[in-house]
Amino acid sequence: MSNDLSYGNYTDEYPNYTFDYSDDACNDTEVRRFESVVTPIFFTIVIILSCVGNVLVLWILNRYENLSSLTNAFLVNVAISDLLFTAGLPFWASYHVWGWTFGNIGCKLVSFVFYLGYYSSLIFLTVMTVHRYMAVMYPLSVALNKKPDYCIVMSVVIWFFSICAATPNFIFKKLVFSSDNEAFCDYQGENHFWKLFGIFQQNIFFLVAFITIAFCYTCILGRLLRPMSHTRPKTVKLILCIVIVFFIGWMPYNVTIFLDSLITWQVSPFNICEVSKTVGYIHNISRLIAFSHCCLNPVFYVFVGIKFRSHLKKMLKNLCGHEEQSQHRHSRFIYSNGEEISMY
Repeated sequence: MSNDLSYGNYTDEYPNYTFDYSDDACNDTEVRRFESVVTPIFFTIVIILSCVGNVLVLWILNRYENLSSLTNAFLVNVAISDLLFTAGLPFWASYHVWGWTFGNIGCKLVSFVFYLGYYSSLIFLTVMTVHRYMAVMYPLSVALNKKPDYCIVMSVVIWFFSICAATPNFIFKKLVFSSDNEAFCDYQGENHFWKLFGIFQQNIFFLVAFITIAFCYTCILGRLLRPMSHTRPKTVKLILCIVIVFFIGWMPYNVTIFLDSLITWQVSPFNICEVSKTVGYIHNISRLIAFSHCCLNPVFYVFVGIKFRSHLKKMLKNLCGHEEQSQHRHSRFIYSNGEEISMY
């Protein structure tokens, strides 16, 4: 894959630069060289950690925890979302080295699965936070969560909305070619409508989730600081850590893809060559940080989740041949202030 394309010919998925400079000296050679070296190495590490960590989370949840708990059901779905997101990384790593070599249908399927993982993870984290907010602020409301099939219905609804959000990537992404016949996986159309639609959709989902979660945790932390509060901080600490890291990772990325839309619109000063190159570098770095989120959740389970560490130690002892007499998997499932404590 050559690195001599001008910005005017480059329509890469990450980022979608579609510059139209008349100055041929403004090219993306340095940016492309940077991402073709750093991205595959970084993604390889993330893929290994994510697969090992999230599969381990699914195994421990299934083996030791009560999956009828809404919190645990959401944690299972977040792990599945992270694995779906991870499934797209090998293709994007290859993309940055050799261009798109997986055909038109591969472009559509990989984009769809990738964004399905992204949107489902974002929605599950948001709904999980709202559930935690309701349990802390209105304890009696969790009675609904104990009804049969409630977890299943909630999960199905969230996956339905996630599929709807990711579907435009399947419909409108396709195999496209640059002027020197290099293949890219990009939105079709000359007016960049669907590219901009995809960017603004990500921004809107992220902004709504951020505002919702910020409000919920502001109220939760306010309740925890009350002198007579009976709510246990450990019931919210793990999810708070997961959410904070998620937003710290994804916020710079969402800012840079918005700046990318300004480049597409040729808004000053982003239509200046050096400014666009700077955005390109920042986009690459923020993308690496954001895409690494899929391997971080299991790390927080280990360092923050007391019960998870206990389950992990038990599993390792069993694997080493020191099987202990197992306790009933639901024997430690308790309620505090109307809210289940699980994986903490």
